[in-house]
Amino acid sequence: MALNRREVLGTLGGLVVGSTLAATVGHVAAAPFDQTSAPFGWTPHKLDPAACAKTAYDGYWFNGYGCCYGTFYAIIGTMAEKYGAPYNQFPFTMMEVGKSGISEWGTICGSLLGVASAFALFYGRKERDPMVSTLFRWYEKTAFPMYNPGDAAKGVKGALPTSQSDSVLCHISVSRWCTLSKVDQSSVTRSERCSRVTADVAAKGIAILNAKIDGSFVVADKSEAVAACGECHGKGKQVDNVKGKMDCTPCHGGSEHVQNKFKGHP
Repeated sequence: MALNRREVLGTLGGLVVGSTLAATVGHVAAAPFDQTSAPFGWTPHKLDPAACAKTAYDGYWFNGYGCCYGTFYAIIGTMAEKYGAPYNQFPFTMMEVGKSGISEWGTICGSLLGVASAFALFYGRKERDPMVSTLFRWYEKTAFPMYNPGDAAKGVKGALPTSQSDSVLCHISVSRWCTLSKVDQSSVTRSERCSRVTADVAAKGIAILNAKIDGSFVVADKSEAVAACGECHGKGKQVDNVKGKMDCTPCHGGSEHVQNKFKGHP
């Protein structure tokens, strides 16, 4: 009997992994994995961004697991459904930790963490970092949400307001959207917004992955704000005290919300 989407999410979220672990009980422990000589990562497969966007949207709502689980499952879970092992041996529910900026802390948007974590199963730092940077820079400059599930909406139906966060932080992304949209952050409407953002980020992440597999991946342009600030605060510069690639302006733009601390800063 065919499984529906919810049943598949549940099965790959725990039962497959559980049975895999159970099968090892009573056996002699294998030798430690040699991480110094083993090749890096699993083999990636191209996926359909549009189809996986729906999977990410559904994953967000599944058991309330949220954005990180949604995007990660859209990539690795889809490969698990299509190709089996080793993709179906990952403990998917682990990714629930990324919900709401990691355990409600509002740090990195969980949807980004899910995609970056999926990239990390395939590529080492040298190849992965440009992929992550491209995804994150796109997120900063995109007005969300774009995805619309239509009548399949699980929170609220219809078009939603959009906003550009200029930040990869959940705190800023959600707060700015709620302020501009006049929507409570604790409302189902905000949850609907984030579930649609989850779909958007999964689709973009898969587009980047597909391009990487094809050999057509192009790294995103650098942020003008980061480049400007780096002239003084970067490695080897006059004041080498700033680390990171995030757009500087949301926190250091001189607005009253940050006490005008950097207003008029050269």
